[in-house]
Amino acid sequence: MRIWKKPISVDELTTISLNTATSHLGIEFLEVGDDFIRARVPVDKRTVQPYGLLHGGVSVVLAETLGSCGAAYASPEGHGAVGLDINANHLKGVSSGWVTGTARPVHIGRTTQVWQIDMRNDSGELTCVSRITMAMLTPR
Repeated sequence: MRIWKKPISVDELTTISLNTATSHLGIEFLEVGDDFIRARVPVDKRTVQPYGLLHGGVSVVLAETLGSCGAAYASPEGHGAVGLDINANHLKGVSSGWVTGTARPVHIGRTTQVWQIDMRNDSGELTCVSRITMAMLTPR
């Protein structure tokens, strides 16, 4: 079942992310499905911590980007979405390649939405799981 209430595409998500933290970190939107959004972040000099692993904060940026976009486009025209809470469990370090995140809704309500974001390395191994709670803003 398609959950989107506003027109959404990879091109749309890429365009709204120009000149933001998303584009600065090299995050690329890959796919929009009926009930998910997928994007990836490179593991490179922009995104690693001093020990050469993907910075945990960058994983959270990827998660928040995906969850926030999901919530915004799954809400009616004129409504907005802002983050209330996010958590992340870092399961496996990544030192090269890409980390790909897939966001799917857990709950789409009138006043809140909850999104689960699973992140995987190039071998398909789970590297991080995150959950974001979004507050839904109604038009004034």
